[in-house]
Amino acid sequence: MKASLLALVTASSLIGCIQQDSAPDDLQHAIPTAEQVRINLPEGGNAKTVGQLADWYVATRNVTRTFNGGSAWVLVLVHTIVQYPVTSVSGDTYTWGPWHDALDPAEYKLDVTDNGDGTYDYALSGRSRTETTAQFEKIIEGFSDPRDGVLQGNGTFRLDFEASRRVNPIDADPDARGSMAASYDLQARHLDLAIATTNDAGEPVAADYAYNEAADGGGDMVFSFNENAGGTAAQEQVVLRSRWQATGTGRSDARLSGGDLTTAAIASECWGETFKRTYYTDNASFAPTEGDATACAFPTADLPPEM
Repeated sequence: MKASLLALVTASSLIGCIQQDSAPDDLQHAIPTAEQVRINLPEGGNAKTVGQLADWYVATRNVTRTFNGGSAWVLVLVHTIVQYPVTSVSGDTYTWGPWHDALDPAEYKLDVTDNGDGTYDYALSGRSRTETTAQFEKIIEGFSDPRDGVLQGNGTFRLDFEASRRVNPIDADPDARGSMAASYDLQARHLDLAIATTNDAGEPVAADYAYNEAADGGGDMVFSFNENAGGTAAQEQVVLRSRWQATGTGRSDARLSGGDLTTAAIASECWGETFKRTYYTDNASFAPTEGDATACAFPTADLPPEM
């Protein structure tokens, strides 16, 4: 709601500075909306459970919040802006702004370049109004190919969380660090993410994600990252696949290798509609097996092949 209100207020202030130049008609649906490229992990009702909130449901949920929360306000703002006439045109580049609302802590400008083949490049830049020496810096830049039609396009974008927080610390996600690169295919309901961030100790962390959404609202996400899972300071390579149904019931399977492990370890966890664990097992004695495997929404472990 905060992102939507921000976009509406900001866009309304834009009306006072627009000219009558017009951008290509298909530009209004060329840039993806936050809703089109969000990761959908639903909430559900009740189910019989073994105990605590499933650890890997929490991990999966944290991924969705990092992406959805970090990108939503920017994508809502960008998509709202392009619904209005442009401020100026220079060759094949259309510019909205720079502008700001009277109470806005930042001012923005959006540049969209028509590549002449039905595709577009775009960049939203911002500048803090609370710092007198602040310069415009890019918050998000991307490429969009809408030629397959409405809700069937594809593209890429890169979001700089650090820049978004410098420009507007009020609306930016305070917990998002580093940057995120995304590629999407709306027709295939597919999203790839590469996140470069830091942990609480300030150490660099990189993670890759691949997400597919089913037509009924279920989802399937694989993410890989390096993490010290225990033992010495050596980091293990972790591949975690989470699958869930539209009700929210789901399963995660993990493979840990390298680091202190001489052989790969496999672990699986299932959860019900309240997201509490219904089953857990592993082949490395990390924790005791508990629950009933028949309670799993997906009956067997399924991980990508080892590279």
